[in-house]
Amino acid sequence: MNIVALILMIVGALNWLLVGLFNFNLVTWIFGVGSVITTILYILVGLGGIWGIVMLFQRNVRKTSFMQDDA
Repeated sequence: MNIVALILMIVGALNWLLVGLFNFNLVTWIFGVGSVITTILYILVGLGGIWGIVMLFQRNVRKTSFMQDDA
């Protein structure tokens, strides 16, 4: 699950890079503006980002727990 979320976040980040630099949206270019596939992909990228937030907090909890065990 973590790898899928990471791939989705990379896809989203690269698409935003293209939008920012060249005003070119690769997702809509491939799948079309307002298509069902485009909408689903954007939803999946958003869910991947939410899962990335969860991974970030899980990592911080593990680090904190590990550091407390050493004390």
